[in-house]
Amino acid sequence: MSKKQKQNDGQSLGNTLRSLFATGTILISLIIAIVVFKFVMGNPVNFEGGNVKGAPMPGNYLAMVYKGGFIVPILITLLLVLITFSIERFVTLRKARGKGRINVFVKKLQNLMMAGQIQEAIVECDNQKGSLANVLKAGLLRYKELETDPNLEKDQKIIALQQTFEEATALELPMLSKNLVILSTIASIAVLFGLLGTVLGMIRAFAALAQAGAPDALALATGISEALINTAFGIGGSTIAIIMYNFFSNKIDAMTFKIDEAGFSLIQTFNANVKR
Repeated sequence: MSKKQKQNDGQSLGNTLRSLFATGTILISLIIAIVVFKFVMGNPVNFEGGNVKGAPMPGNYLAMVYKGGFIVPILITLLLVLITFSIERFVTLRKARGKGRINVFVKKLQNLMMAGQIQEAIVECDNQKGSLANVLKAGLLRYKELETDPNLEKDQKIIALQQTFEEATALELPMLSKNLVILSTIASIAVLFGLLGTVLGMIRAFAALAQAGAPDALALATGISEALINTAFGIGGSTIAIIMYNFFSNKIDAMTFKIDEAGFSLIQTFNANVKR
């Protein structure tokens, strides 16, 4: 089996494991949300007279949220998924940065390349262990091969080196941006689910008021406040999701820029050092 085939197999296995992780996280979060909703928020001790259909105990926020209805477990699920994938992205991007400061690593690598110490630069990439180091290592290995290849012209060598960087970058970037789509989706649908819960709550409130046969301002105010819980929950979750999505997107953009900058520097060094 060739090295490229092994890389493709490893990438396929990694994608499968990440997909299973995403699916498992959503299912486990849903189960936890239902348990919390039913047995923690819906505990009879949170309600007057021990009746979950009655009014919440004064100041008991768990009971108030429980009154939001069946949309609440969905919103809790979205919040748990958001927290889980925010932690997962933070850990992944921290690992992708590798050891030490990226600027210092890139500068050291540039000095080694200018001095013609390609093998030492490869060792530095092995020690750094980040996404940038992985891309540069692939470029440096190709650099060594092309430097002594008598069958290619200089322009052909530069094109081949550029292709190596593009392929290595294409392997690293999906890992950096993986699961960001989940955060962006939560940012959109959390508000929608919150509004849906509010609309359903309002329908129930006015229906109960109509059946009572007489205006009851207290019952109507209670019903509306319970309905608005879903909107508050949804807006809160959406706000956090937007903040986390933008935070991780900026981190990925900065790292991508560093990769492109370092790759360009390596190609320029190659162009300056190789005569043919």
